[in-house]
Amino acid sequence: MIRDLQIEDRITELGLKMPDPPRPLGAYLPVVRVGNLIFVSGMLPRQEGKLVSVGKLGQELNLKEGQDAARLALLNGLAAIKSEIGNLAAVRKFVRLSCYVNSTLGFIEQAQVADGASNILLAVFGEAGRHSRVSVGVAELPGGAAVELDLIAEVEPRE
Repeated sequence: MIRDLQIEDRITELGLKMPDPPRPLGAYLPVVRVGNLIFVSGMLPRQEGKLVSVGKLGQELNLKEGQDAARLALLNGLAAIKSEIGNLAAVRKFVRLSCYVNSTLGFIEQAQVADGASNILLAVFGEAGRHSRVSVGVAELPGGAAVELDLIAEVEPRE
């Protein structure tokens, strides 16, 4: 089993930083646990409470900027999971990642934007990071965010 420190070391080796868990922007919980499943609410590319990637892919933002936004949203999701279960090493398997991409008409690279998040899960968690996925282009997202993603993960049983 991977230890939490190893996971955070892998994140650092990728040139990324684990953020503090994001605070909800409305009347919802960032994470809900049901048995051994963790459901992570929609995560935005926020840093220190501020939305840092705003705009439409195919207009104000390019593919790389979209992938960067997806990576940041994923890190926020991981921080939310850690705040709920205390240790990312307790993640057995990422089940699903859904990525909503603020897209212009004609932008068709939503799957490549989502790869920004998927590739981090694979690099950090190995086989446990392999997941099913949905990538959807949408007209608008909260605050004009470039991406929003949610996660479902299986975790170790409570002791």
